[in-house]
Amino acid sequence: MTTDSLEELGQVELAHYAIDALRRTMLHYGIWFNEVVHQLGLKEAIRLEEEVFSSFLPPAVNRLSKTLGFETQNGLPLWLVNMEKESLISLIKAMSFNWLTSDGIWFRTVEDNYDMYTSKRCNDTCWTKYSPLEAAMIKSFLQLPEQSGLDGLEQALSFRLYAHINEQTVERSGNELVLRMVRCLVQQTRKINKLPDYPCKSAGMTEFPTFAKTIDPRIKVDCISCPPDEHPKTWFCAWRFYIIK
Repeated sequence: MTTDSLEELGQVELAHYAIDALRRTMLHYGIWFNEVVHQLGLKEAIRLEEEVFSSFLPPAVNRLSKTLGFETQNGLPLWLVNMEKESLISLIKAMSFNWLTSDGIWFRTVEDNYDMYTSKRCNDTCWTKYSPLEAAMIKSFLQLPEQSGLDGLEQALSFRLYAHINEQTVERSGNELVLRMVRCLVQQTRKINKLPDYPCKSAGMTEFPTFAKTIDPRIKVDCISCPPDEHPKTWFCAWRFYIIK
C-alpha cells in the first residue's frame, strides 16, 4: 500500500485502521500497567490504574460522543445506559466470552510456536497480575469494605468474568466457603474433542489465593481438587476458602 494520509484510504482500509487504533490503545494501556507493576509493585499499580481509568474514561467517551454523534449520561454512552436489560446482560456475557477467547488464543499460539511448558509458564504468570487486578476492580465496583470476609468473597466470585461463562456452585458451612466449578468451558471443550483435562491446578494455585487475598487479606485457600488431580464427574475443580479465627 502506497499512501501518505488517511484521506487516501478506502472505506475498508479506514475501518481496519480504526480497529487497529483501538488495538494500539489497549496494548499501550496494558504496557503502561505492566511497567508500573515492574517499577512500583502490583498493589500500587492496581491502585494507580483505578485513578488513571477514572480520569481517562470521561474525556474518552466525550470525544467519541462528539465524533460519532451519541449522547452521554454521567460519563457513559446514553445508548448503553438505555439498552434493554436483557441485551445489556447479553453484551456483558459476549464480552466475557471474548475475554476467554483471547486468553485461549494467546495460550494456543504460544504453545504452537514453542511448547506446552512455555505457554503454561506464561499463562500462570499472567494470573499473578490479572487475578488480583480483577478482584480489586470488583471490590471497587461492589464497594466492598477492606475486610468483607467470606460474604464479600461470595459476592465477588459471582462478578468474575468466568462466572458469566462457567457454571459454579458455592456452599457455606461455618467459617468456610467451598467453590466448585460444575461446568468449565475449557475442560468441556477438551472433553468433546476427546482430550484429557487441561492441568490448570498451577494456575488456580495463583488465581484463587491472590483473588481472595485482595478481597480480604485474612482469607486462606486450599485446593480440594483440580486437574491433573482426579475429580468426580459432577465437577472439575473445587476450592476451600476460610478465615482462621
